[in-house]
Amino acid sequence: MSEKRLKRRRLLNKLFLKNRLVILNEDTFEELFSFKLNLMNVFISVTVGAIILISFTTYIIAFTPLREFIPGYSSSKLKKDATVLALKSDSLSNALKKNEAYIKSIQKVLTGDLEYAKFNKDSILATTDETPSKIDLSPSKGEMELRNQVAKEEKTNLSKADKKTKK
Repeated sequence: MSEKRLKRRRLLNKLFLKNRLVILNEDTFEELFSFKLNLMNVFISVTVGAIILISFTTYIIAFTPLREFIPGYSSSKLKKDATVLALKSDSLSNALKKNEAYIKSIQKVLTGDLEYAKFNKDSILATTDETPSKIDLSPSKGEMELRNQVAKEEKTNLSKADKKTKK
């Protein structure tokens, strides 16, 4: 036990031992700067400097347009443009489907497969409207089992917390 204590004491003495850093002019040996330092001061200043450098770099990357040059990041303008273009392409594909259905019905009228009296643009476009399919949102058996399990765990956790507060 005393050996460990002696090792710690030696380490602390080395950390706080005063040293002098001297910067000299090589030609004249004139002393330009002189600092009294110890290892602990050097370690702390290097650590604080590294933290400041990392924080500054992170701030620059996160809050400036510089982040757009990093692979994986995209500009907000690019995201907005992509959303607008996706909406336009969706509406254009719907319009294209309606036009194709209208042209096919005109072809039927011209070939004589359909009478002109039954030909109505609104009824043709109404048949091309896509109705969204019904989705079953009721929980499955596995989901219900998970819900019951979580409810049981919450009850046991609450009862344990109540016992601890009563003590």
